[in-house]
Amino acid sequence: MNTLNKRPIMNHEAPNRSTGIINGECSNVLNWDDVRFSWAYPKYKKMLSNFWTPFEINMSQDIKQFPELSEDAQEAFLKIIGLLALLDSIQTDYAGKTADYLTDSSLSALMIILAQQEVIHNHSYSYILSSIVSKSKQDEVFDYWRTEPTLRERNDFITNGYKDFVKEPTAENMLKSIVYDVVLEGLFFYSGFAFFYYLARNQKMVSTSTMINYINRDEQIHVDLFVKIFKEILNEHPELNTPELQQFVKDTFRKAADLEIEWAREVIGDKMDGILITDLEAYIKFYANVRSNQLGFERPFEGFRKNPLRWIVAYEEVDQGKSDFFEQKSRQYTKVNQVDNGFDEL
Repeated sequence: MNTLNKRPIMNHEAPNRSTGIINGECSNVLNWDDVRFSWAYPKYKKMLSNFWTPFEINMSQDIKQFPELSEDAQEAFLKIIGLLALLDSIQTDYAGKTADYLTDSSLSALMIILAQQEVIHNHSYSYILSSIVSKSKQDEVFDYWRTEPTLRERNDFITNGYKDFVKEPTAENMLKSIVYDVVLEGLFFYSGFAFFYYLARNQKMVSTSTMINYINRDEQIHVDLFVKIFKEILNEHPELNTPELQQFVKDTFRKAADLEIEWAREVIGDKMDGILITDLEAYIKFYANVRSNQLGFERPFEGFRKNPLRWIVAYEEVDQGKSDFFEQKSRQYTKVNQVDNGFDEL
């Protein structure tokens, strides 16, 4: 096992430019013109350009529409928000713990931005819920992770992988934890995202779906960042790219897809008129293949090379200009403060 050393606060004897992504040396002084990885600064600029806050989005239409959703749709809406709240909460902490062992001040900086974005994501869930349900219901939603068995199994799958890395910070456990991260940010959100995009496609809860789109856009960048870190570690330490790791990646994505499909059947099922659950399951397997391939490994599912929900691409790949994904024009949302949150426009 390759035990990892924490990056010191300051190393007077080391160069500013790191000597290695893990277990290297770095002064910890950040000079963007003298960093080890050429992709770090463009990634920094990209993450900054994506900055947004929930305050930008007026929830008044969603406030009117939520009571009009079917009971099943309301339940799915709240359960998915509960799932997202838990997963983004642990991501904030995981980013910081990973940063401790990256011997590169630029990557540490990127992790700080990533963690800040996860905080914004969690704020958005509170913002959505405070708009459409009572405080007691909001508290109940934020406790779903304790009471929903399917949700708990999914969450434990990720958190146990993270705990192994925190408990025993080795290079092997870091790589495995990154695989779990890619599952979390690049697969476990996706049936939930599909539900919100389905609502937007039908002109329902569009403000919520707009925030989900911003979160989706952030998560795509986060996945790419962790994929780059994963590949750089293997590039500098090829001895870590073992058959055991390759099998671990395949098995992990297979299990993750099974859990996501089980969750989709339970929380969404046939609640999306016009979308077959079989297509949603194929969509999940498609993304399991995409993410495993991004990491540089074999696709876990034979076939599933094409996205079966082609309409969803317009929602997942919105331009950086913050345009409505169903109108393709600049948003005219009125910014409101957290207290009134659009209620004065009912």
